[in-house]
Amino acid sequence: MTPVTDIGIKIPEILLPQPKFDPQKWAVVACDQFTCEPEYWQQVETIVGNSPSTYHLILPEIMLGTPEEEKRIQSTQAAMKQYLETGVFTRVNDFVYVLRTVGKHTRRGLMVCLDLEQYDFNKGSQTLVRATEGTILDRLPPRIRIREGAPLECPHILILFDDPNDTVFGPIDEQLEQFDRLYSFDLMMDSGHLTGLALSDEGTIQHIFDSLNALIDPDIFAEKYNLVPGRYQPLLFAAGDGNHSLATAKSIWEKIKPTVGMDHPARYALVELENVHDPALTFEPIHRILFSIHKDIFQAMQSYWGSRFSVRDIENEAAMLTIVDNDEEVWHQIGLITEEGFKLIEIHDPDENLPVGTLQKFLDQFLASGGAEKIDYVHGTGVLFDQGRMPGNAGFYVPGMDKSELFRTVILDGALPRKTFSMGEAREKRFYMECRRIRDA
Repeated sequence: MTPVTDIGIKIPEILLPQPKFDPQKWAVVACDQFTCEPEYWQQVETIVGNSPSTYHLILPEIMLGTPEEEKRIQSTQAAMKQYLETGVFTRVNDFVYVLRTVGKHTRRGLMVCLDLEQYDFNKGSQTLVRATEGTILDRLPPRIRIREGAPLECPHILILFDDPNDTVFGPIDEQLEQFDRLYSFDLMMDSGHLTGLALSDEGTIQHIFDSLNALIDPDIFAEKYNLVPGRYQPLLFAAGDGNHSLATAKSIWEKIKPTVGMDHPARYALVELENVHDPALTFEPIHRILFSIHKDIFQAMQSYWGSRFSVRDIENEAAMLTIVDNDEEVWHQIGLITEEGFKLIEIHDPDENLPVGTLQKFLDQFLASGGAEKIDYVHGTGVLFDQGRMPGNAGFYVPGMDKSELFRTVILDGALPRKTFSMGEAREKRFYMECRRIRDA
């Protein structure tokens, strides 16, 4: 295995489908997308059929808590073993430079092995790799059941680094023609185009290590974030998407480490690195929907926030969006969608820095008290407005956050409230393409 570097990454041993297989059927969107839209996953199943596909290697989260869940866990592990035994894969031992084009924008990423010894998902950790949001431990068991018995991983984890001057990817972009193309195809259901290039040149590889390492030079690090030199440990990588998948990999590694030794593939997780300053990378807010509300939610909010809480009717959808998106007040403003129409929630003297944190603490308590049957987290407004207006439901529209503030916030405050932001909308999310072996079949 390639020696671990002091910046927590190594060149991965990647498995890709043989060229004879249809890549458009092979690659499917991250499992935690379209959780309110069963028709999307039904269409994926129709497109894929029995063809080799990462669809057969994942548990779409729309199946969580259904009779299909356990059956699906078993079938994913069986499919992984079958693909390994029947020659579905070809091997690539290089960094893979990923170009994802959606519309007029192309997002750049780098597939690497991330050292889980350098990662801690607990809030306030000082490791080189950290979570950006609170980890919901109750969400780990199904993922753990899949990964514990799985010989493969096929990740949708996106790890961010803070490179405003584009020192890592900029020089690579200037020499794209010299790299071997591994794949290039249109993704299913109007989700853009995906290209992968093998970075095997020694000079390019050394550039990647050197330029990433320069980002955490002690003096540069302190100056970039306006910190007292030496007070904070360097933060190089922050988990963007796939926080819970990365936490799952970490949990399993800590469990098996005493018996397998440190030179084991499960010590690492295959991830895609992206520059948080990439112009094509957008931070979108993640909204909330409560289903089957059993209690008077307005009375519950009044009781929870007291005199700091107020709510008023808003004339229409556009007016509500304008107020929340402009975010001009020092207090927190959150949009509310119910069968009665649109409202604006206002919380004065909030305890949290972000409106989403203020809201989430209330929702956690409301759900724990049996106030609603369940909650879902959605991107975009279509599903939010449709489901929020259904009788017995409520949708909450929250403002987004400036992505340039992410790293400093994590350094100073620890992880953000869970589901604070989404990197793009659902169809722009990472598609499973690369796989990696993490244990013997």
